Amino acid sequence: MLRPLLIGLAAATFCAAPMAHAAEPSINAVKAAIDNYVRPAYAAFAQRSVAAAKTMEALCQAPSPDRLAAAQDAFMQAAGAWSFIEPVRIGPITEDNRLERLLFWPDRRSRGLKQVQGILAGKDETAASLASLQKKSVAMQGFGALEFILFGTGSEALGQDGASFRCAYGQAVADNIAQISSAVSDEWASQDGIAGLWTAPSPDNPLYRDDAEAVSELFDILVHGLEMVRDVRIDGFLGEEPADDRPKRALYWRSGQTIASIRQNLGGMLAVYDGAGLGDNLGDDAEWIDGSIRFEFANLERALSDLDAPIAELLADETARGRIVYARIVTSGLSDLVGTGLSGEYGLTAGFSSLDGD
Repeated sequence: MLRPLLIGLAAATFCAAPMAHAAEPSINAVKAAIDNYVRPAYAAFAQRSVAAAKTMEALCQAPSPDRLAAAQDAFMQAAGAWSFIEPVRIGPITEDNRLERLLFWPDRRSRGLKQVQGILAGKDETAASLASLQKKSVAMQGFGALEFILFGTGSEALGQDGASFRCAYGQAVADNIAQISSAVSDEWASQDGIAGLWTAPSPDNPLYRDDAEAVSELFDILVHGLEMVRDVRIDGFLGEEPADDRPKRALYWRSGQTIASIRQNLGGMLAVYDGAGLGDNLGDDAEWIDGSIRFEFANLERALSDLDAPIAELLADETARGRIVYARIVTSGLSDLVGTGLSGEYGLTAGFSSLDGD
């Protein structure tokens, strides 16, 4: 029987603690995470993004309902690939505002939406050029903008003649996403940048002085990722009571990809855990932690697996809404398991999260 979930710090960063522990922090876990998850996931994201840009180009060249549907599907594929690697918020993705340029979210005051709507209403030709678009607000450049272009008010015109500017703007946004994803994938593929620093800790390394600090980054990815899913993605639209729900504050509500994106986020975190082999070297008395972590990830997948309707419909359905509420609870339990139970086995202690303002 699985032990009860530990109560610990869900909002955690980690450092080495002077204590006896069962599993030694090993740089091999970092190397395995990069090879088994980070590099292939970024490569897949780049591939899907390039494909989305080409599909958008085909739509602009010869508009039709079928090509619009293909562009919408390509958007969902690229957005899903981004969600899968999104928990890894270190390295080249943090440079040059790439994170925000890919996904400006949350947009609580709809500033980004208003900017995109303003471009479309005014037919600002500078937004239809990749070079000039990249100098504009980050909110105009990424998945939020492209979703509105493809699924928002007036998007049906893309399947017909007469929406050339909207399509050209969408083309520039898709090209921007493809360029960013390809550049980040290339940088992770090299050993000269973040991959080299993360896998070769030393007193002279500006980021990681020893193996424990490098392995701590894996725990940060997991705990902060679970935090993001719970506090930003789910709590962004889910109220304490049904009357408090805000479906139009959900990410990707127009394209119906809200839950699909969350599932990809969670899948990426499980891939970090599996790819690094963090549960492989626990002592006999701690194997329950690995079992519990896997059990809870499986619970999340079962809860969310077939919730593929628009988020407003899901929230209006008592059973579906209950499953989302349950998923929110499980993410907290997983944070505790990783942030207290598993990290303790590696001799790491939890500190304050970079996401909580402390």
